[in-house]
Formats: sequence, structure tokens, C-alpha cells
Amino acid sequence: MQNRITELFNIQYPIIQGGMVWCSGWRLASAVSNNGGLGLLGAGSMYPEVLLEHIQKMKKATDKPWGVNVPLLYPSIDELMQIIVEEGVKIVFTSAGNPAKWTGFLKEKGITVVHVIANGRFAQKCEEAGVDAIVAEGFEAGGHNGREETTTLTLIPSIRQQTQLPLIAAGGIGTGKGIFAAMALGADGVQIGSRFAITEESSAHKAFKELVVETGEGGTLLSLKKLAPVRLIKNAFFEQVHEAEKSGASTLDLQKLLGKGRAKKGIFEGDLVEGELEIGQIASLIDDIKPVSAVFEELLLEYRQVKEEAATNPRFNF
Repeated sequence: MQNRITELFNIQYPIIQGGMVWCSGWRLASAVSNNGGLGLLGAGSMYPEVLLEHIQKMKKATDKPWGVNVPLLYPSIDELMQIIVEEGVKIVFTSAGNPAKWTGFLKEKGITVVHVIANGRFAQKCEEAGVDAIVAEGFEAGGHNGREETTTLTLIPSIRQQTQLPLIAAGGIGTGKGIFAAMALGADGVQIGSRFAITEESSAHKAFKELVVETGEGGTLLSLKKLAPVRLIKNAFFEQVHEAEKSGASTLDLQKLLGKGRAKKGIFEGDLVEGELEIGQIASLIDDIKPVSAVFEELLLEYRQVKEEAATNPRFNF
């Protein structure tokens, strides 16, 4: 599985763990890195001092490559970036903003920069900004999504046609078969979020993890489209949002309903009624909570099996 992504990050497998809010602390990120992937700290749910603590714990927990995911709309972005530079972080994934704003600054410090996109227009902006790689995320993904609602199956080959930058596929990928399919579509690697969110090392609340395991097909839906589209498990809060949207609620009304700390309440604190429960469509294929090491074994075994099958099974000969 050695390719441009493994070479770029100096990792064993082209598997990146998404930097998810309230899930991606140092325990999860270090476990992914120690198993041959690239672990990311999710700075989007961390105050600057909390990020500093997690970075310092990461340094003790792994000697493998790792990075930090930073949403560019974060209110204390200057502080976060300063900590990242001062602590010698080598890899930064940016999202939710214009890559031109911080890419030059980070690259001047010798940092490898990757930006998350959901459409071809931003792929071009990434090239112009000088990023080292792109994550193209389809709308099957959990958390915040692109307004275009383009699926991974459509997005990856489209982005591949528009750029020669190393390409990481994300959205709806949580199995070995999914990794193989993403590679076939033109990706050089994959970013997996939801499957790693529901592991023993994830900092998400146990009640949230157990609910995801119980979530079946169709159990999530894109919501809050007037604000920033986000994929949620259907619960009481989701129904409140759904009814408000049906009745023509304004952006201000939805902002008031959302309030502050909804994602923390649901994912980190385990409030399954009033919390904002962000997870991807792949939730329907997650049927247990296991350690990261077991997830890697499962992913790699299935990937190798389907790769061998594709080479030998007459079903693929047409």
C-alpha cells in the first residue's frame, strides 16, 4: 500500500483518521499512528490550552508521524497556529475556510499542509495556495458537509480530473472494501472518521458510541442547511430542527435553537436527547466498539481480500 500519501507522511498505510470534534484526542490519534496510519488531533473542539496539552501528550504516546486538524473558522485560530508552530507539529490539515489564508504561513515553517474540500472550485484554490495534498469529502460523511451534497462516488473521480495533487478520499469510508473502491476512483489514500470515532480510544461518550452501533440504514440525515449543513442521528433535537426547517424558520431562529455546545453535549457528554449527534452514513455498518488495532486488522484484511478477488473472480471480468 505504499504510494504518494504514505511517502508524504512517512506512514505505513494510506489511512488517515479524521480530526473529529469531541472524538479525536491524543489517545485516538496516537493509537492510529502507532498502528501505521496518520492520527490527527481534532483542534475544532479544543481551547488553545487544551490543544497544547494534547500535543504534549501525543509526543509521549507515539514516535510515529501525526498531525492536527484545524477548522479555519475557529475563533482563536491565531493562538492555535502559534501553538502548533511552537510545539513543532509537522502536519496540519485545514478545513472550513480558504486554504490561501494559512497555507503559506505554515509551509514557511516547514509544515506539511493538507486542506479538506467538497467541490472542484476549492481544489483549484488548493493548488493556487500550494497545499501538499487534498482531502475530498463526499456528503456521506459525518459532521459538517459541503452544500453541494456531492457523493464520494461522484466527487473523487471529478476532483482527480481537476488536480494532480495527492488525493485523499473521505465520506462513507469505513471498510476495507470502501478503501479499495476509493483507490479505484482515483484516490491515493483515505480519511476515515466515523469508524474511528466508535473505538475504545475515542474520547466520545460511551452512550454516543452505543447509539451509533444501534443506528441502522437511514438513521442519519443532513440538517441545518441554512447554517452549515451537518449530518446528524435522528433524535429529539434533530426532530426540533426538522420541524423548524419545515415551518420556514429563519437562519436566526435556527441559530437560537442550536445554541452553544450542542455537539459537546451529545458526543462528549452523552446527552442522546438534546445533543447534536454527528456521525456519517457508515454508522449503519458499525456494529461494535473495538480498539483501533482491531479496526486496522479488519480494514487491511478486507482490503487485501477484495483486491485479490478483483484479480481472480470472473465477476470482475467484463
